[in-house]
Amino acid sequence: MNKIVLLIFAITSINSYSQDKNPVDFSIANSNQLTSFYIAENTDPLIFWAVNELADDVKGLTGKRPEIIKTNTFSKKGIYIGEVSNPLFQSKKIEKGLANQWEKFQIKKEKDNLLVVGSDVRGTVYAIFEIADRLGISPWKWWADVHPIQRENTTIHLPENGIISSPSVAYRGIFLNDEDWGLQPWAAKTFEKETGDIGPKTYEKIFQLLLRLKANTIWPAMHPSTKGFFTISGNKEMAQKYHIVIGSSHAEPMLRNNVDEWKPKIHGEYNYFTNKTQVDKYWQDRLDEVNAFQNETIMILGMRGVHDSKMEGAKDLKESIEMVENIIDVQRNMLSKTFQKPLNEIPQAFVPYKEVLEMYDNDLKVPEDVTLVWPDDNYGYIRRLSNEEEQKRAGGSGVYYHISYWGRPHDYLWLNTTQPGLIWYEMTKAYENGAKKMWIVNVGDIKPAEYDIELFLDMAWDINSVKSDGLHQYLQNWASREFSSKVASEVSTVFEEYYRLAFIRKPEYMGWSQTEPTTPVKLSDFTDEEALERIKRYDNLIQKIDQLTAAVPEERKNAWFQLVVYPVKGAAYMNHKFLYWNLAAKTSDVKLKEKYQKLSSEGFEKIKELTAFYNEEMSNGKWNHMMSMHPRNLPVFDSIKENPIVKEEDLKSTSKPVIAIQGKDFIAKKENKNYKWKSINGLGFSNNAITLFPFEHSYFKAEKPSISYEFEINKAGDYSIEIHFLPTHSNNFDNEIGVEIDGKKTQSFSINTKDRDKNWKENVLRNSAIVKLPVSIKEGKHSIKMEVNQTGIVLDYLTIK
Repeated sequence: MNKIVLLIFAITSINSYSQDKNPVDFSIANSNQLTSFYIAENTDPLIFWAVNELADDVKGLTGKRPEIIKTNTFSKKGIYIGEVSNPLFQSKKIEKGLANQWEKFQIKKEKDNLLVVGSDVRGTVYAIFEIADRLGISPWKWWADVHPIQRENTTIHLPENGIISSPSVAYRGIFLNDEDWGLQPWAAKTFEKETGDIGPKTYEKIFQLLLRLKANTIWPAMHPSTKGFFTISGNKEMAQKYHIVIGSSHAEPMLRNNVDEWKPKIHGEYNYFTNKTQVDKYWQDRLDEVNAFQNETIMILGMRGVHDSKMEGAKDLKESIEMVENIIDVQRNMLSKTFQKPLNEIPQAFVPYKEVLEMYDNDLKVPEDVTLVWPDDNYGYIRRLSNEEEQKRAGGSGVYYHISYWGRPHDYLWLNTTQPGLIWYEMTKAYENGAKKMWIVNVGDIKPAEYDIELFLDMAWDINSVKSDGLHQYLQNWASREFSSKVASEVSTVFEEYYRLAFIRKPEYMGWSQTEPTTPVKLSDFTDEEALERIKRYDNLIQKIDQLTAAVPEERKNAWFQLVVYPVKGAAYMNHKFLYWNLAAKTSDVKLKEKYQKLSSEGFEKIKELTAFYNEEMSNGKWNHMMSMHPRNLPVFDSIKENPIVKEEDLKSTSKPVIAIQGKDFIAKKENKNYKWKSINGLGFSNNAITLFPFEHSYFKAEKPSISYEFEINKAGDYSIEIHFLPTHSNNFDNEIGVEIDGKKTQSFSINTKDRDKNWKENVLRNSAIVKLPVSIKEGKHSIKMEVNQTGIVLDYLTIK
């Protein structure tokens, strides 16, 4: 574990967003008038649904519901809504590039009317929900009980020339996964008892949420606890109703749910080497089923094991590659014949996840029109991105990203703690390296990942919606919408520290245990001083939340508990449980030991109380069975009943004078003409990690960019310099830094790890790749210079101790 991380303070800056010089206001409702909604004749039912949703939103705000009128002409003052292809809009000044575009829309005031026009059905629906968003309606109004606060006037503010918007990424969506502990039991026991599973009633709410978030794609839930999406009557019809594109995960080619649908007693082995005929029929049957709505599907190609495991039957890597290439050819032939279209008109994707990436790196051939969907390493660091040649592929590329994960070295299924700055950095980097076709985020159970989901999907819609110094303002705007402007600033500060402390160590990792295989909890690597400082910081968050609660409007109290109180206090009490246990184990003072043991026990009991309230009392039991405080029943979630065996080294104090330098506090820099050093506010332990902008990949050979720091030593002696980088990846495992101390010879260090090796496990659990240099130095000032061999290397902070 990295020492002194608690000594580095979070420093935030507020970005000043430019305002339109001549904003245009359009009043929807006030004390004197209520504007009607006019929709074009023959409007698609989904647009009609969205207009009704907006009318309900206005009623929730004002108590008055706008009238919805079908029309063929512009007759009265109002809001006119429809697709650009509708004759209603032919006489209007509509953006020339709107027709025949993917999900584009325009919102524009023309005389006394507001024109809300989309290039297609989804584009029109997104325009409608853009209005809802500008009225302050949360997309989480149902999913997090962000109930409207009534006001008399509802006015939207527009730029002078209106809004023209289209997605940065074509396919944007979520993967429901590891649903065993939340979404599935909640659906089965609380929300959709008639189905007893995640069925059409649950999916309808999910699809409505996706449309409010301007998303369009679902990878359905697929664990053994859940029946396959296509096996439950009404699921696929619900996706069709809401124009949601159906895909499937990296382990489920051709829209099949293998864990539920492949029956070994009927089908035999899921082995293409020995059972090709049955596997082909299995895939063909699904294609026949979805043929009628083929335009709203995206096919995953290739083959892995039944669940998240490697393909069965291959002797070695070479044989695996040859077979997967053969399988892709067979699948594409099926698609072309069944859908009766050229292959380049059928959306297809290939996800090189885990062992499949090794195949791809060893020259597995994927057809040019297939989208390469690059996965992260399951812990938020994208494993690979398209190189310059791959960026020319017709199929383009995308990303499969995790903000929830079940697996080794440890799950993080309970709370959502992926630092927003990390999401911003990794996804912006992906976009700048060509990942513009498909973004899918593994959200686990949806709750409690609301904030990170929205950030991810907002960036997918508009990659420029958040700048490198704009994360604080984005969070403050979100808090203002969800709870009120009165608490927004302080809530955003609370969340930044919540994410930063979890970046140092996630709540799920506080037992210093691992899984697959599962190990028991043990004492942490924190010193006593660090443990007490960490407790103090969490206590400050608890105190601040308790102070703010009174200022939260009554209509938002349930939203406040599930979006703020539960995650922040849950994380705090998990830290109490383990850190007080650590302190009790190390002290010889009997009374102090008893005090710490009691506080540790209280931490566990408070998590129980919070969880019981979440499930049974909050929102009148609406979310019962959604929140588990012990997903997968791992040891970290248990109460701690036994004192650990304390080794001699655990009792030794490691505290000594420490110098800590944030990456952004350099004294000199050397830059390439195209690449500049810049900090990302809200990223890393320091909250100000530094890297080269832009993120488009480039190698540096002769003139390497560098940054220099200065520090002062009061006493000559032996010291250790530690340089902390984020554990980012490079395509070829060749991230390298050079370190020069006091102008002496530069030393080179590789900072790459291979997935699943020991170093990688340590790095992702602590969110840090550490370069250590033992040095003997004299009293006085010293310098350290670091150079990098390529973009994508992120420096967080340095320590000298």
